[in-house]
Amino acid sequence: MAENYVILGAYGGIGSELARQLAARGSRLMLVGRDSERLGALAKELGAASTLADATLSNQVEAAIALGAEKLGTLHGIANCFGSLLLKPAHLTTDDELESTLAINLKSAFATVRGAARSIKRDASIVLVSSAAARLGMASHEAIAAAKAGIQGLAIAAAASYANRNLRFNCVAPGLIKTPLTEKITGNETVAKGSLSMHALGRFGEPADVASAIAWLLDPRQGWMTGQVIGVDGGLSTVRSRSAG
Repeated sequence: MAENYVILGAYGGIGSELARQLAARGSRLMLVGRDSERLGALAKELGAASTLADATLSNQVEAAIALGAEKLGTLHGIANCFGSLLLKPAHLTTDDELESTLAINLKSAFATVRGAARSIKRDASIVLVSSAAARLGMASHEAIAAAKAGIQGLAIAAAASYANRNLRFNCVAPGLIKTPLTEKITGNETVAKGSLSMHALGRFGEPADVASAIAWLLDPRQGWMTGQVIGVDGGLSTVRSRSAG
C-alpha cells in the first residue's frame, strides 16, 4: 500500500527534493505552499495533489493538513519544510523582522504539530526542520537561532505528548545548504569561503542531503525514532574543521 504524506513548503530547495524522493518510492503526496505557479508545476511533474497555504497563518497550515487527510486518506507523515533566513545581530533586528522569522519558522511548526494531532488518529511520523544554528553560537543569527531552537523544543515536547498514539516527532538540523534561500551566502566568494571552513567535510550541503534524512525519518520502518534532533550539517555543530588547525 502506498504511503500518504503532506509536504509543507513543497517547492523550496529541500521540499521539492523531498517530494521527488518520496514520489520515486511510490508515495502519494499533498504538496503545500503559497506560490500557485511553482506549486502547480511541481504537482504536475509528480502527479501529486496540491493546495495553497501561507506559512504564517496557522489556520491555513492546519487546513492544508486536514485536506491532505481528506484527499489522500490516512496520513503516514508530514514534513514541514517552510523556512526563512535572517542574518542580523539583535540590535539591528526590527520587531517586524523578528515576528516574521518566528511566524514562518516556529509558528508554522506549531501549527503543523497541532494539525497533525487533530487530523491523524495514530501511527505517523512528523518531521520539522531546525538548524545547526540552534545549538552552535553563530554571529548575527539571533532571530533565526531562537526560532529554530524553539522548533527543537516543540518537537521533543510533542513527542512526549503524543507517544501514546504513536505519533512520532523528530527534527533535522541542517548546516548551510545550497538553495535559493542561501544564495547570498554561497554565491559570495568571500563569505562562502569563511562559512565553508566551518564545515568539517569541506563542502556545503545539497538539498538531497537533508531530504534523504527527512525521507528516512518519515519511513514507517523508523517506527522507534521519536523526540530526536538529527544534525545534517557536515559536522558544523560538533566537529572541528580541518582548516582550524
